[in-house]
Amino acid sequence: MSTPFTADAVEAIKRHMNDDHAEDSLIIVRALGGRPGATSAVTSDVDAEAIEFVVDGGERVRVPWGETLTERAQVRKAVVRLYRDACGRLGIAARGEH
Repeated sequence: MSTPFTADAVEAIKRHMNDDHAEDSLIIVRALGGRPGATSAVTSDVDAEAIEFVVDGGERVRVPWGETLTERAQVRKAVVRLYRDACGRLGIAARGEH
């Protein structure tokens, strides 16, 4: 797992995801992480290839970005893309702004 992100950047991304987008993470894990029955998903890591979650307090699940990220600014767009794809797969409406 290589990463173009500093440890501080990874911590900031994790904190933002867990504080502001916990429901989005759960939607991503259910639809794209192969865990349709998950009840919780906590962002645990981010690297160039994927975002990782701890699901239901134990199992680690990695969800690939679909491309290799090279800078921090790409993370937001990649998360929004995963979220919208996950909503589409689950047949639920995505919220407008992230």
